[in-house]
Amino acid sequence: MAKKLRVGILFGGRSGEHEVSLLSAASILKAIDRNKFDVVPIGITKEGRWLGAADAHGLLEGNQAATGRNLRAGDPDLAPGAKLLHEGMPTLMAPQPASASGGELKRRLSDKAAAIDVVFPVLHGTFGEDGTIQGLFELAGIAYVGSGVLGSSAGMDKDVMKRLFAQAGLPITKHVTVLRSQWEGSPRKAIAQIEAALKYPLFVKPANLGSSVGISKAHDRKELAPALNEAAKYDRKLVVEQGVSGKKSPARELEVAVLGNDDPKASVVGEIIPGKEFYDYEAKYLSEGSVPVIPAKLTSAEAKKIREMAIAAFRACDLAGLARVDFLMEPDGKRRIYINEVNTLPGFTQISMYPKLWEATGISYRDLISRLIELAQERHKEKERNRYSRE
Repeated sequence: MAKKLRVGILFGGRSGEHEVSLLSAASILKAIDRNKFDVVPIGITKEGRWLGAADAHGLLEGNQAATGRNLRAGDPDLAPGAKLLHEGMPTLMAPQPASASGGELKRRLSDKAAAIDVVFPVLHGTFGEDGTIQGLFELAGIAYVGSGVLGSSAGMDKDVMKRLFAQAGLPITKHVTVLRSQWEGSPRKAIAQIEAALKYPLFVKPANLGSSVGISKAHDRKELAPALNEAAKYDRKLVVEQGVSGKKSPARELEVAVLGNDDPKASVVGEIIPGKEFYDYEAKYLSEGSVPVIPAKLTSAEAKKIREMAIAAFRACDLAGLARVDFLMEPDGKRRIYINEVNTLPGFTQISMYPKLWEATGISYRDLISRLIELAQERHKEKERNRYSRE
């Protein structure tokens, strides 16, 4: 009988999407194939404390963690590098990613004796989806689900993401990026720059945040300043986009799920009909008015084009494992399609769009989880072929 893989489900975290992460993790823990995998829940509190299995279950249930030594990722007891940075003293560093420091991290990630084979991070948003936690896994030599450091950070930064889309020849909406320091230092100049390049209505977003947090729609100059102030709470870069809409109807919001590594595949196209004016955080998670339509009502040519664009976007950002790719379509006559963004760790409950799109394409939720773990192993083996010195 083949040895079961030991999979750590990592959830929680310090981002504003902490609660969404708990929902995704609870759903995965319930559905994962226990005949194939030994599962270890690993929690991170909003304060950044790491929790072993018992306390991690409590976090999912809304209970406070037991008191004790809960390590943060930068704790000097967790890795020699952290000790060096904290204490400013010489520390013996492991020459290879998968050596002693990696083994120590694996032991810390589990409260049992055996090491974890694969980590499934379900950390939406800042510190979990932006390359931060992926860098820790890379240093430790641990296989993990999802994109690497570069793809994760590019997929989080809407400014950099759009540059990569443009370089790949993908159609994007008109936009302007303004630094928080520019906005706060010269607000009139910033507004003049925006209005010279774009037409209202405008969408104002923090460049690095997920789940539509900090996003506002500005119909005119009066609403633009409050929108910029709101976005500036969350990031130093503010992205202002020209709206895509018809004279009477808002833009259609279309989504595609992508799965794979070097040879990614795209799901059927779905559509979200928001219960509010646009698909913000409340419409996604709090209100019940938003309606998913799978598959979206499109011509076969439109659906094919969108799926091809989704794969092109996945490759442009050097993504791996999974991503949800979001599009905007003009609602009237021309029906032009624009790529909006990629989401490298989308919501993962059974009723989230990413799993639902694959279910409509022919992959069940349980099989999807298994496939993502397989892709993590595949990518890890590919990385192990790399040499880090000439010797």
